[in-house]
Formats: sequence, C-alpha cells, structure tokens
Amino acid sequence: MSERGSTFATEIRAGVVTFFAMAYIVVLNPLILGTGADVNGDVLGGSRVAAATAFAAGVMTILFGVIAKYPFGIATGLGINTLVAVTFVATEGLTWPEAMGLVVINGLVIVALALTGFREAVFNSIPSSLKAAIGVGIGLFIAMIGLVDAGFVRRIPDAAQTTVPVGLGINGSLASWPTFVFVIGLIICGTMVVRNVRGGLFIGIVLTTIIAMIVEAITGAGPSFKDGEPNPAGWNLAVPSIPDSLGGMPDLSLLGAVDLLGAFSRVGVLAATLLLFTLVLANFFDAMGTMTALGKQAKLMDEQDRLPGLKKALVVEGIGAVVGGASSASSNTVYVDSAAGIADGARTGLANVVTGVLFLLAMFLTPLYEVVPIEAAAPVLVIVGAMMMAQITEIDFSSFHVALPAFLTIVIMPFTYSIANGIGVGFVAYVLMGLVAGNGKKIHPLLYVVAALFVIYFAVDPVMDALQ
Repeated sequence: MSERGSTFATEIRAGVVTFFAMAYIVVLNPLILGTGADVNGDVLGGSRVAAATAFAAGVMTILFGVIAKYPFGIATGLGINTLVAVTFVATEGLTWPEAMGLVVINGLVIVALALTGFREAVFNSIPSSLKAAIGVGIGLFIAMIGLVDAGFVRRIPDAAQTTVPVGLGINGSLASWPTFVFVIGLIICGTMVVRNVRGGLFIGIVLTTIIAMIVEAITGAGPSFKDGEPNPAGWNLAVPSIPDSLGGMPDLSLLGAVDLLGAFSRVGVLAATLLLFTLVLANFFDAMGTMTALGKQAKLMDEQDRLPGLKKALVVEGIGAVVGGASSASSNTVYVDSAAGIADGARTGLANVVTGVLFLLAMFLTPLYEVVPIEAAAPVLVIVGAMMMAQITEIDFSSFHVALPAFLTIVIMPFTYSIANGIGVGFVAYVLMGLVAGNGKKIHPLLYVVAALFVIYFAVDPVMDALQ
C-alpha cells in the first residue's frame, strides 16, 4: 500500500465503492441466465443464478486480490453470459450443463495459454481494428437485447407482410407502463453515468425498481401473459411486487452442475469447437483490454506501458472462467466497473478482498432479485452498450479494406443475434479484403486458419448434405 501511495482506510472504502459499482450483476445475471428454458425445458432459476453469481464473484475477486494484488473486481461478464444464454442455449440447442461445460473448458484453455505466454501472443496477432469492432458489436448486441426485453423495440408478428421486421413499442407507440418505466430507468442510469455517481448503475436499477413497483401498484399492468393469453402491455418477465422475504440461505445447488463434453456430442465436434473458440476469443479481449485500461487509470503500468505481473493476473482471470462455468454463473472476468473504486483510491488487492467479502454476503439477499423486472435492468444493458461503442474511434474507416470487416463484425452481431456470427464474418472479410488490397503477407498466419474454420462453420450444413 505504501509503495502504491495508498492507505488501509482508503482500500477499505474503495473496495466498498467497487462493490456497489458491480453489484448490479447479481440482479442482472439471473434475468439473463435464470429465466430461459434449454432444449430439455430446464430453467436455471433466478434465485439459484443470483446465489451462484454472488458466490463466484466473491471467491474470484478475493482470489485475484490476494494473488494478482490488483484492485480489479471479477464477476460474470455481460457479453459472455449473453453469448451463453442466447447463442449456446437458445439458438444452438445446448442444455445449461452442456453450455456451462464449454465455459469451463474455455477457462482451462485460457489458463493453459496464459501459463505458456501464448495468450498474449494470440491477442497480439488480432488486428486492432477487429478487436475494437468486436467490442463495439457486442455493445450493440447487448443494447439490442435490452431494448427488445424492455418492449421498446418489438418483433412484428406479420413481419413477412410489412416493410420492417421490428417496430417501436406497440404499433409505433410506447403504449405500455413497463416500457415507460424502462425509459425512466434509462434516463436515471444515463444521468448517473454522466454525473459520475459511484455505483450509479446499481442505484439506477434500485430506483427504477421502486418506480416500477409504484407503477404496478397503481396500474396493475400484470405479466406479459395472463392465463396463457398474451398481454403486450404487461411486464416482460418478473412483475415488480414486494417479495415474501428479503433474505435467506443461498441456494447453491447449481455448483458443479456441468457436462464437460456433452456439447460435442449434441452439436458435433466442429460446431462445438467453433463455439468454444468464440468463447475463448471473447474472454481474450475482455480481460486484456480491461486490465490495460484499469492499470493505466490506477497508474500501475511500468516504463514499457505494461502491467507488471500480467501473466499471473491472466492465469487467475482464466480460473475465473472455470469457476464461473462450474457454478453455472457463466464466465467470470475482470470488470471495468472497478474503475469506480480506483477513482476512489484503490491501488492494491486489499480493496478486492473487501469487494469479494461483500459479494459473499450478497448471497443471503438473493430473494430480492424477484422484485426487479427486466424493464428496470434493461437500461443497464443499453448504457453498457453505449460505453462499449467508444471503441469505434479506434477503427480507421478511411481505409475500406479495414472498414468493411469492422463494419460487418459490428452489424452482424445484433442483426443475427449472434456474437459468433459477427466475429466469423469479420475474420473472413478481413482476410479477403487484405488479400484484395495486396496485404496478404501482413496478415498473421493464425487469421488464415481462423477464417478457414469460420468458412467451414458457415457452410457446415450444405457440406454435410453433400457428403451424405
């Protein structure tokens, strides 16, 4: 602490600040992972996911603080949990244990690559324009999910007979109280970020939930389905109401509920391997970029503008993916929200220990998640999406052989509801445009291999039909 210009009291206070900046994930992750049914009709359940989320975040944040000795909180990665829920389970048809098995394998791969030093080499082989584009694309994807879940953007049932597949609200109007609450929440969260309020996103969810409870008490909007009949003006998931209890013993029954190899038998070795590759790739960029940004903010970088002990930090972060998958909370990674604690003076791993202990205490408050409607949490997705858009300034759009792959990466993700599709199209386009531009020798050999794998992935169905 003395070497880094901090004090015991500062680390304690800053650790609390970091917790409140990150605590929204205990509310948000159950809404992303806990409500959807897998191919067998199994649902993880919000209270179980909330407990697992707090447990994994607490354990990994403490471990990172003790071993890596940096004030970088660790919890479920928003982009990765969406990938698991939407792509792996809802689209590819994996069961929850099979999807979490891929998350665990992803973590083991990352740990192995970090131990050998290969993780940094692979990261450096990807052009900066695609790194930025992936971040921007995931941001748009997350924002799109938030807008749809809140009813701000809705699918049009008879889209085949209209000029657009989606529309604004109900018949072009924001004609529901839940969507009104979302708009208010978006304004509140946006204001919190603009005013640099510590823990602003968490506070925003709490305030919006209170507003939602008042609105429901007055209007009685009810759920989006009543007696099996659709109710477009109702709450999309949870109806905001006072829970039976505010706390209780955490349900940690999801710990260890994984099937390591099930995905390979269900969707095939090639498809499962490409899904795994996408997961590894996403973890690469999240952790490396976030650690670099937080290290610079805390003035912890060395003379070569590198974070001392990065290899050790990357190994622990990889273990976070293993622990997250094994607990069914999805991959855990370094959180950029740790910047709140760093701004308040956090400089050492002691702040992380404080943050981690608070996450473990949060396990006993998981019944509170049932109060929060998705319309109160969706504003955070949109805000996070807006934050991730900042990386678009790193893309050189004046060079079209760079601009086109980046653009395709960005738009394909939200348009196809798939992070994997966006990354794959971007890689293939980058290699092709690079060859056309005469830059073939400048493209890293690894990119040719990756692009070829994605070509096979996109054409796997017709190829299999032809072979049969």
